[in-house]
Amino acid sequence: MTTTIHTPLDKPVNLPLELALLGVLALLWGSSYLLTKVAVTEIPPITLIAARVTIAAAILCAVMWAQGATLPTDAKSWRMLYLQAVFNSIAAWTILAWGQRHIDSGLASVLNSTSPIFVFFLTLFVSRHERLSWLKLAGALLGLAGVTLIVGVDVLRGLGQQVAGQLAALFGAFLYGCAAIYGKRFTHLPAVVTAAGTMVCASLTLVPLAIVAETPWQHTPSARAIAAATALGVFATGLALLIYFRLVRTLGSMGVASQSYLRAGIGVLLGICILGEAFSLTVGLGLVAAILGVAAINLPARKGG
Repeated sequence: MTTTIHTPLDKPVNLPLELALLGVLALLWGSSYLLTKVAVTEIPPITLIAARVTIAAAILCAVMWAQGATLPTDAKSWRMLYLQAVFNSIAAWTILAWGQRHIDSGLASVLNSTSPIFVFFLTLFVSRHERLSWLKLAGALLGLAGVTLIVGVDVLRGLGQQVAGQLAALFGAFLYGCAAIYGKRFTHLPAVVTAAGTMVCASLTLVPLAIVAETPWQHTPSARAIAAATALGVFATGLALLIYFRLVRTLGSMGVASQSYLRAGIGVLLGICILGEAFSLTVGLGLVAAILGVAAINLPARKGG
């Protein structure tokens, strides 16, 4: 029998399907690290992010119009969309990009995977917008432990060094947590409209910034770098955001944030499959812990008797 859960709007949700989409989202965002590494060697960072969100905005607007939907016309919706864009892309990606230049990538992965923990405590003490449990907190901590095992516990030796970079990675995770919570407010808009609107806001902000700060016309990236940037925009941003805003509604803030644990595992698996990196017992244990953490976070709550 198919497991179903109920959203706050009392619509039944096919849990296995939503968890499969969570895995797809983690794959799309996990692959973004590899694509960014290829593109950023030839394209300046702000220009790359601006290109990423502009491509995504164009794709999402095309999908939206094909579905017969339109962007909102009221000022309140646009203020909300801009704030969501700040949380989920404009500020988060810029801060994380800066932080990753100053700390080891493994430690950045661990710190950036703390967003479910931020979601838990922000929900507990501030928003109170969805039901929490000790099992969800245990799942968040188990998932974080899994990520630490996946990237290697040795990365924790860097804690306390390059503090500014570490705080930037943590703040980026905090912003992702805020995005997962604030994204619940867009029930009045279709997911494709929310995704398109946030990327339009991000593009209108980042394109002028890139022009002023990096004079992108002075760079001539290769076809390989352009292809990586295009894939970032189409798949790791456009398609990913369509799935993301659906999952915010079906799995909730904690559920959609839990993909950060799967993302690290997918990054390692891609390295093993594509780059021929070694697979270790510690990595295997970390993958199991991350999957169990995601499962604990997304188990449907029992109804009271």
